[in-house]
Amino acid sequence: MRVSVLSSGSSGNCFYIENDDSAVLIDVGISCRKISERLFDLGKNTEKIKGIFITHEHSDHIKGADVFARTFNIPIFATRETARNCFLCSNEKLVNEIKNNEIVDLHGIKIEAFSKSHKAVDPVSYNLFNGKKVSIITDVGYASKAVSENIEDSDCLCLESNHDIKMLENGPYPYFLKKWILSDIGHLSNNQAGLCVMEHAKSKLKNIILSHLSETNNTPELALKSLKNFIKERNDLKPRVFVSTKFMATELVRVWIENFINANYV
Repeated sequence: MRVSVLSSGSSGNCFYIENDDSAVLIDVGISCRKISERLFDLGKNTEKIKGIFITHEHSDHIKGADVFARTFNIPIFATRETARNCFLCSNEKLVNEIKNNEIVDLHGIKIEAFSKSHKAVDPVSYNLFNGKKVSIITDVGYASKAVSENIEDSDCLCLESNHDIKMLENGPYPYFLKKWILSDIGHLSNNQAGLCVMEHAKSKLKNIILSHLSETNNTPELALKSLKNFIKERNDLKPRVFVSTKFMATELVRVWIENFINANYV
Protein backbone atom coordinates (compact mmCIF):
# COMPACT_ATOMS: atom_id res chain seq x y z
CA MET A 1 0.00 0.00 0.00
CA ARG A 2 0.90 3.64 -0.41
CA VAL A 3 -0.37 6.47 1.79
CA SER A 4 -0.57 10.24 1.42
CA VAL A 5 -2.25 12.75 3.69
CA LEU A 6 -3.82 15.15 1.17
CA SER A 7 -4.74 17.61 3.92
CA SER A 8 -4.87 17.60 7.69
CA GLY A 9 -5.89 20.12 10.32
CA SER A 10 -8.96 21.91 11.63
CA SER A 11 -9.72 23.37 8.19
CA GLY A 12 -9.97 20.02 6.40
CA ASN A 13 -8.83 16.39 6.53
CA CYS A 14 -8.39 13.84 3.77
CA PHE A 15 -6.27 10.67 3.69
CA TYR A 16 -5.48 8.74 0.49
CA ILE A 17 -4.54 5.05 0.60
CA GLU A 18 -3.94 2.93 -2.50
CA ASN A 19 -2.78 -0.45 -3.67
CA ASP A 20 -1.90 -1.35 -7.27
CA ASP A 21 -5.51 -1.53 -8.43
CA SER A 22 -7.64 0.65 -6.19
CA ALA A 23 -7.71 3.42 -3.61
CA VAL A 24 -9.90 4.83 -0.84
CA LEU A 25 -10.24 8.12 0.97
CA ILE A 26 -10.59 8.46 4.72
CA ASP A 27 -12.63 11.64 5.23
CA VAL A 28 -13.32 14.31 2.62
CA GLY A 29 -12.96 17.58 4.49
CA ILE A 30 -11.59 19.51 1.52
CA SER A 31 -13.13 20.35 -1.84
CA CYS A 32 -13.37 18.06 -4.83
CA ARG A 33 -11.10 20.47 -6.72
CA LYS A 34 -8.40 20.39 -4.05
CA ILE A 35 -8.45 16.61 -3.90
CA SER A 36 -8.05 16.37 -7.67
CA GLU A 37 -5.25 18.94 -7.66
CA ARG A 38 -3.33 17.24 -4.88
CA LEU A 39 -3.70 13.83 -6.46
CA PHE A 40 -2.38 15.34 -9.70
CA ASP A 41 0.65 16.65 -7.78
CA LEU A 42 1.28 13.05 -6.69
CA GLY A 43 0.95 11.77 -10.24
CA LYS A 44 -2.44 10.24 -9.39
CA ASN A 45 -6.08 10.82 -10.28
CA THR A 46 -9.52 9.92 -8.99
CA GLU A 47 -10.06 6.86 -11.20
CA LYS A 48 -8.72 4.33 -8.67
CA ILE A 49 -10.83 5.62 -5.75
CA LYS A 50 -13.48 3.04 -4.85
CA GLY A 51 -14.81 4.35 -1.54
CA ILE A 52 -14.96 7.18 0.97
CA PHE A 53 -14.87 6.32 4.68
CA ILE A 54 -16.06 8.94 7.18
CA THR A 55 -14.71 9.07 10.74
CA HIS A 56 -17.31 11.43 12.23
CA GLU A 57 -19.69 14.24 11.38
CA HIS A 58 -17.57 17.36 11.94
CA SER A 59 -17.37 19.64 8.92
CA ASP A 60 -13.58 19.42 8.54
CA HIS A 61 -14.09 15.72 7.77
CA ILE A 62 -17.20 15.72 5.56
CA LYS A 63 -17.69 19.07 3.81
CA GLY A 64 -16.40 17.85 0.44
CA ALA A 65 -18.05 14.43 0.54
CA ASP A 66 -21.30 15.24 -1.28
CA VAL A 67 -19.75 16.83 -4.37
CA PHE A 68 -16.87 14.36 -4.61
CA ALA A 69 -19.09 11.29 -4.23
CA ARG A 70 -21.66 12.49 -6.77
CA THR A 71 -19.08 13.72 -9.27
CA PHE A 72 -17.27 10.40 -9.44
CA ASN A 73 -20.11 8.07 -8.32
CA ILE A 74 -18.14 6.81 -5.33
CA PRO A 75 -19.87 5.13 -2.35
CA ILE A 76 -19.60 6.69 1.10
CA PHE A 77 -19.28 4.54 4.23
CA ALA A 78 -20.16 5.82 7.72
CA THR A 79 -21.69 4.48 10.90
CA ARG A 80 -25.47 4.70 11.13
CA GLU A 81 -25.40 7.40 13.82
CA THR A 82 -22.85 9.49 11.94
CA ALA A 83 -24.94 9.34 8.76
CA ARG A 84 -28.07 10.29 10.70
CA ASN A 85 -26.46 13.31 12.30
CA CYS A 86 -25.01 15.05 9.25
CA PHE A 87 -25.50 15.60 5.54
CA LEU A 88 -23.19 13.33 3.57
CA CYS A 89 -24.68 13.12 0.10
CA SER A 90 -27.83 14.14 -1.76
CA ASN A 91 -27.71 10.79 -3.57
CA GLU A 92 -28.73 8.54 -0.69
CA LYS A 93 -27.92 5.43 -2.74
CA LEU A 94 -24.24 6.26 -2.37
CA VAL A 95 -24.36 6.24 1.45
CA ASN A 96 -23.59 2.88 3.08
CA GLU A 97 -23.47 1.80 6.72
CA ILE A 98 -20.34 0.42 8.34
CA LYS A 99 -20.33 -0.97 11.87
CA ASN A 100 -17.61 -0.90 14.48
CA ASN A 101 -15.17 -3.78 13.99
CA GLU A 102 -16.73 -4.60 10.61
CA ILE A 103 -14.34 -5.14 7.69
CA VAL A 104 -15.28 -3.95 4.21
CA ASP A 105 -13.28 -5.36 1.28
CA LEU A 106 -13.02 -2.95 -1.65
CA HIS A 107 -11.01 -4.27 -4.58
CA GLY A 108 -8.27 -5.78 -2.44
CA ILE A 109 -8.12 -3.17 0.33
CA LYS A 110 -9.78 -4.25 3.57
CA ILE A 111 -11.06 -1.39 5.73
CA GLU A 112 -12.01 -1.83 9.39
CA ALA A 113 -13.74 0.72 11.61
CA PHE A 114 -13.09 0.87 15.34
CA SER A 115 -14.48 3.09 18.07
CA LYS A 116 -12.60 5.99 19.68
CA SER A 117 -13.28 8.82 22.11
CA HIS A 118 -14.11 12.23 20.64
CA LYS A 119 -16.89 14.81 20.88
CA ALA A 120 -19.07 13.27 18.18
CA VAL A 121 -22.09 10.94 18.06
CA ASP A 122 -20.26 7.77 17.00
CA PRO A 123 -16.63 8.53 16.12
CA VAL A 124 -14.47 5.84 14.55
CA SER A 125 -10.97 5.46 13.20
CA TYR A 126 -9.90 3.06 10.48
CA ASN A 127 -7.42 0.30 9.79
CA LEU A 128 -6.58 -0.68 6.23
CA PHE A 129 -5.07 -4.01 5.28
CA ASN A 130 -3.37 -5.38 2.21
CA GLY A 131 -0.68 -7.67 3.59
CA LYS A 132 0.45 -4.70 5.71
CA LYS A 133 -1.59 -2.56 8.08
CA VAL A 134 -2.18 1.19 7.93
CA SER A 135 -3.99 2.91 10.82
CA ILE A 136 -5.58 6.36 10.55
CA ILE A 137 -6.04 7.66 14.10
CA THR A 138 -6.93 11.34 14.53
CA ASP A 139 -9.52 13.32 16.52
CA VAL A 140 -8.89 11.22 19.61
CA GLY A 141 -9.38 12.37 23.19
CA TYR A 142 -7.14 9.74 24.75
CA ALA A 143 -5.43 6.45 23.96
CA SER A 144 -8.24 4.02 24.68
CA LYS A 145 -7.72 0.25 24.61
CA ALA A 146 -8.87 0.12 20.98
CA VAL A 147 -6.46 2.90 19.97
CA SER A 148 -3.54 1.30 21.82
CA GLU A 149 -4.21 -2.15 20.42
CA ASN A 150 -4.37 -0.86 16.87
CA ILE A 151 -1.14 1.08 17.22
CA GLU A 152 0.53 -2.13 18.39
CA ASP A 153 0.41 -3.94 15.08
CA SER A 154 0.51 -1.08 12.57
CA ASP A 155 3.12 -0.89 9.83
CA CYS A 156 2.19 2.71 9.00
CA LEU A 157 0.45 5.11 11.36
CA CYS A 158 -1.26 8.43 10.72
CA LEU A 159 -1.53 9.75 14.27
CA GLU A 160 -2.97 12.94 15.71
CA SER A 161 -0.47 15.26 17.36
CA ASN A 162 -2.78 18.21 17.81
CA HIS A 163 -1.27 20.59 20.31
CA ASP A 164 1.61 21.54 22.52
CA ILE A 165 0.12 21.77 26.01
CA LYS A 166 2.00 24.93 27.01
CA MET A 167 1.07 26.69 23.78
CA LEU A 168 -2.58 25.75 24.30
CA GLU A 169 -2.65 26.81 27.95
CA ASN A 170 -0.99 30.15 27.21
CA GLY A 171 -2.72 30.73 23.88
CA PRO A 172 -5.72 32.81 22.80
CA TYR A 173 -8.45 30.15 22.97
CA PRO A 174 -11.24 30.72 25.54
CA TYR A 175 -11.16 28.57 28.65
CA PHE A 176 -14.09 26.32 27.64
CA LEU A 177 -12.37 25.45 24.36
CA LYS A 178 -9.05 24.71 26.06
CA LYS A 179 -10.87 22.51 28.55
CA TRP A 180 -12.55 20.52 25.77
CA ILE A 181 -9.34 20.05 23.76
CA LEU A 182 -7.55 18.74 26.86
CA SER A 183 -10.42 16.43 27.83
CA ASP A 184 -10.94 12.73 27.04
CA ILE A 185 -13.25 13.73 24.18
CA GLY A 186 -10.88 16.31 22.74
CA HIS A 187 -7.57 15.92 20.92
CA LEU A 188 -4.24 14.19 21.53
CA SER A 189 -1.36 16.43 22.54
CA ASN A 190 2.19 16.03 21.23
CA ASN A 191 3.12 14.31 24.48
CA GLN A 192 0.17 11.92 24.36
CA ALA A 193 0.98 10.98 20.77
CA GLY A 194 4.61 10.34 21.60
CA LEU A 195 3.73 8.30 24.67
CA CYS A 196 1.26 6.18 22.64
CA VAL A 197 3.94 5.30 20.13
CA MET A 198 6.64 4.66 22.73
CA GLU A 199 4.45 2.40 24.85
CA HIS A 200 2.51 0.48 22.21
CA ALA A 201 4.24 0.45 18.83
CA LYS A 202 6.26 -2.54 17.71
CA SER A 203 9.47 -2.48 15.72
CA LYS A 204 7.46 -3.28 12.56
CA LEU A 205 6.16 0.32 12.59
CA LYS A 206 8.24 1.92 9.83
CA ASN A 207 6.31 5.10 9.01
CA ILE A 208 4.49 7.68 11.14
CA ILE A 209 2.64 10.65 9.67
CA LEU A 210 1.79 13.18 12.38
CA SER A 211 -1.60 14.70 11.60
CA HIS A 212 -4.27 17.19 12.64
CA LEU A 213 -1.77 19.72 14.01
CA SER A 214 -3.30 22.91 15.40
CA GLU A 215 -2.19 26.06 13.58
CA THR A 216 -2.62 28.08 16.78
CA ASN A 217 -1.35 25.71 19.46
CA ASN A 218 1.38 23.71 17.75
CA THR A 219 4.13 23.78 15.15
CA PRO A 220 5.48 20.98 12.95
CA GLU A 221 8.87 21.40 14.62
CA LEU A 222 7.44 20.95 18.13
CA ALA A 223 5.36 17.93 17.13
CA LEU A 224 8.31 16.24 15.48
CA LYS A 225 10.69 17.02 18.34
CA SER A 226 8.26 15.68 20.93
CA LEU A 227 7.73 12.40 19.10
CA LYS A 228 11.43 11.86 18.57
CA ASN A 229 12.14 12.52 22.26
CA PHE A 230 9.77 9.69 23.16
CA ILE A 231 10.77 7.11 20.58
CA LYS A 232 14.50 7.53 21.25
CA GLU A 233 13.79 5.60 24.45
CA ARG A 234 13.14 2.56 22.25
CA ASN A 235 16.27 1.16 20.59
CA ASP A 236 14.15 -1.19 18.50
CA LEU A 237 11.86 1.52 17.12
CA LYS A 238 13.20 3.55 14.20
CA PRO A 239 10.31 4.76 12.05
CA ARG A 240 10.52 7.47 9.44
CA VAL A 241 8.41 10.41 10.58
CA PHE A 242 6.48 12.83 8.39
CA VAL A 243 4.35 15.83 9.30
CA SER A 244 1.17 16.59 7.37
CA THR A 245 -0.36 20.05 6.91
CA LYS A 246 -3.34 21.71 5.25
CA PHE A 247 -1.19 23.29 2.55
CA MET A 248 -0.09 20.31 0.46
CA ALA A 249 -0.18 16.54 0.25
CA THR A 250 2.57 14.52 1.84
CA GLU A 251 4.65 12.34 -0.43
CA LEU A 252 3.27 8.87 -1.11
CA VAL A 253 4.67 6.71 1.67
CA ARG A 254 5.33 3.17 0.49
CA VAL A 255 4.35 1.04 3.44
CA TRP A 256 6.38 -2.04 2.59
CA ILE A 257 9.61 -0.20 1.76
CA GLU A 258 11.70 0.60 4.83
CA ASN A 259 14.20 2.91 3.16
CA PHE A 260 11.81 5.34 1.51
CA ILE A 261 13.96 7.92 -0.24
CA ASN A 262 11.68 10.59 -1.69
CA ALA A 263 10.32 12.01 1.58
CA ASN A 264 9.81 15.53 2.89
CA TYR A 265 11.05 15.80 6.45
CA VAL A 266 10.53 18.66 8.88
